Amino acid sequence: MNGSSYQTLQSPPTAAEFAQIVHISRPVVIKGFQFPALKRWTDDYLRDKLQDQLISVAITPNGRADAIATGPGGRLFFVEPFTEKVTITRLLETLKTGKRVLSCSKTNQKYPVKLQSEQDSDNTSASYLQSQNGNIYSSRYFESPNDAPSEFCTLRGDVPTSIPWVTEALGRVPDAVNIWIGNSKSVTSIHSDPYENIYTVIRGRKHFTLLPPSEGWCLRERTYPHAVYGLTDNSNDMIVVPSLDTPQVRWSSVVDPDSPGSLPPEAHPLHITLEAGDMLYLPVGWWHYVRQSGPTTIALNWWYDAEVQGMNWVWLNLLRGTGSVPSGNDETDTL
Repeated sequence: MNGSSYQTLQSPPTAAEFAQIVHISRPVVIKGFQFPALKRWTDDYLRDKLQDQLISVAITPNGRADAIATGPGGRLFFVEPFTEKVTITRLLETLKTGKRVLSCSKTNQKYPVKLQSEQDSDNTSASYLQSQNGNIYSSRYFESPNDAPSEFCTLRGDVPTSIPWVTEALGRVPDAVNIWIGNSKSVTSIHSDPYENIYTVIRGRKHFTLLPPSEGWCLRERTYPHAVYGLTDNSNDMIVVPSLDTPQVRWSSVVDPDSPGSLPPEAHPLHITLEAGDMLYLPVGWWHYVRQSGPTTIALNWWYDAEVQGMNWVWLNLLRGTGSVPSGNDETDTL
């Protein structure tokens, strides 16, 4: 499972070939899978199709949603983004210019802390469409297509509901199909998912740093109190708002695995860059840290339930460690 190389296929595999890829459980880059979104999704096309439809966009002060940040009392929190409803026109303009005006009122806060030191030099936040809830097709769609609303219904004709050879090999449809729209400000902190993930770049580039489940120990997981980002009265500064009655979150304490010295020498990360049209098979349990480049980067992914059970479930949990992990606030390290 370890190693620094990966396979690139110049055309999509057959179902039998993909079943073998899943069995090996290593990332594979796949080229040549064509569908309408790859050719159609210009800014003008998206504006014409979505028009005034409001879409859910994640807002953070530093581009790091679902990540560790410093909050009240200097404590570290796992912080989820503030969510704002905007039109596609506004989102695309924000991504292009790098400037935006937060228009929502302040949320109810307790012990808020300003994050001025984490703001960009032009005092703008980062916007990233990353709702991850099956925002194109949810599991409900596959059960009842006529009763599965989406903010992106008008784009469904451009996106296949499933990847044919994946569905045939795994014997099931996806649990979720998601659209992602952002720019170079947004970074996905390193984590792993319980899904077989098929990720395709439509525009721009995505840069993946990957570690196999067997190297999860390198990421020094800790537990953190949960929080969300909120807004101050003047809607210009963002604050960390601790959550009430929300369980602690287990998360990697490694903020940037690409930073020199952040991983031990025993680690063997894979570095993969996807161009527009490239597809990545990311096996269940693999850790991934994702950056993007380009003025506007658009991607789609298909999440297939891995049905991790039996010895596979035991194996993945053994690699991650099923025991308790230390608190991220019991150590001397700070962000």
